[in-house]
Amino acid sequence: MLYILVKYLLSPFFWLIYRPKVKNFGRMFMRGRAIFISNHFSLGDPIRLAFVAPRPMHFMAKQELFNSPLKRFFLKGLLAFPVYRKQADMLSLKQAMTVLEKNHIFGIFPEGRRSLTGELDSFEKGMAFLALRCAAPILPIYADPNWKARGRVRMIVGEPIDPNAIANRYAGRAVDAVTEAVRDAMQQLKNELELMP
Repeated sequence: MLYILVKYLLSPFFWLIYRPKVKNFGRMFMRGRAIFISNHFSLGDPIRLAFVAPRPMHFMAKQELFNSPLKRFFLKGLLAFPVYRKQADMLSLKQAMTVLEKNHIFGIFPEGRRSLTGELDSFEKGMAFLALRCAAPILPIYADPNWKARGRVRMIVGEPIDPNAIANRYAGRAVDAVTEAVRDAMQQLKNELELMP
């Protein structure tokens, strides 16, 4: 599989060159299905997250990136599948559900687009819907958008979030409540990372 080949051939170089500092790294060693979410500030975000994650991770990528056979082959080999961002895309949603139902890891950037300021944007609700539909825990991961200035990749991993536990407390607005809880957790991680030496 292309994913395994790329990750395990290039991963040592990634760790050597970018020297990732990942606080609470052990939390990423989750069994079963899970949704890993992170902030989004550059095109390299999925690559950095995939290299750090101990298990293979599936991603959505914007449909425009699949516009040539070579790109399509490469992206699918890296466990990515297309999403049409300008409309409700039930096919990509079903693919994400299939990933989780097979007890794999699904990675998503709930801001939906890259932040131009490095601040957290509002979160889209698809992540919460998926988590509730598939009973998948959400693992929030905040990555330092200023890593180039610091000369190394820095991330902080939060506590896993149980969407069903939140849904039980907020009947009738479960999706909104999970979305808000995850964004609050990400903001706390951002604040904590900014205090790290």
